[in-house]
Amino acid sequence: MNYLLYGTKDYLINETISKIIEKYEISEINISRYESLNDSLRKIVEDCQTIPFFGDNKLVIINNCTYFNRVKNNEDDIKLLLDYLTNYSKTTILIIIARSESIDNTKKLTRKIKEVGKIIECNNKSVGTTIKQMFKDYKISSDATDLLISRVGDDIDILAMEIEKLKAYKYDEKQITKEDIINVGTLNVDTDIFKFIDNIVKKNKKEALQTYYELLKSNEEPIKIIALLASKFRLMYQVYTLNRKGLNNNEISNILNVHVYPVKLAIEMSKRYSSNLLLIFLKRLADLDQDIKTGKINPELGLEMFILSV
Repeated sequence: MNYLLYGTKDYLINETISKIIEKYEISEINISRYESLNDSLRKIVEDCQTIPFFGDNKLVIINNCTYFNRVKNNEDDIKLLLDYLTNYSKTTILIIIARSESIDNTKKLTRKIKEVGKIIECNNKSVGTTIKQMFKDYKISSDATDLLISRVGDDIDILAMEIEKLKAYKYDEKQITKEDIINVGTLNVDTDIFKFIDNIVKKNKKEALQTYYELLKSNEEPIKIIALLASKFRLMYQVYTLNRKGLNNNEISNILNVHVYPVKLAIEMSKRYSSNLLLIFLKRLADLDQDIKTGKINPELGLEMFILSV
């Protein structure tokens, strides 16, 4: 059997490989791992053609393969791989990993893999379903899951690290609560920034300061927080303008070259504010950034005063 795994999420790639190993009951001695950029494809193909030492099947993994992207590759290598796939070994499970968000479906190799194997996407698609799979032996409510995503974001690899921490913390009880997520989890400044902005603009100073102090405890630099605040206000202004022109989430995402998830959040947030208010906050943050960089004000104090002055 032949597999092409493409995508940018290590967790999903590794999880898929683990399932294939389990499905075919392949022992470690029968697993060969190669790097496409460093290892000779001829050597890899020769390995694919040899029989397994023990067991019925062997596994060959080719990492970081670019043959399925719109880049120029060695034509001899392409032909070599095409020839192998035309007459592949029935005792070899071949996994080719293309670490890119998409593949070129017009290429001969892509069409060949579809013909003699399976293509599996490993990008962020169904975050909720993946989280449930990660917590398979644990109990967690939908509210707690939503809280986890709101604090950490929807990046599967980052979520995987946070979930492993939570599972280790509640290993005996096997139940994850919202309090556990707050106490153990790491607040991701980039994904929590919209709540921070919302509290600032709504003059919820207590909540804004609480988030700010938590970010400082996570060793986030005030100058970085200011830059992120400015970038989010700028995104909200751009999204506000484009949305009023009738563009949908995906169209705005393509124009701004931003993932659709933050675009969706920005659209929801931007509806609450006027374009003038967004520009006012952008100007104030620019002035604060300049004052910090010229030594006129302490960074931590400057951002705290900004929050208190809204």
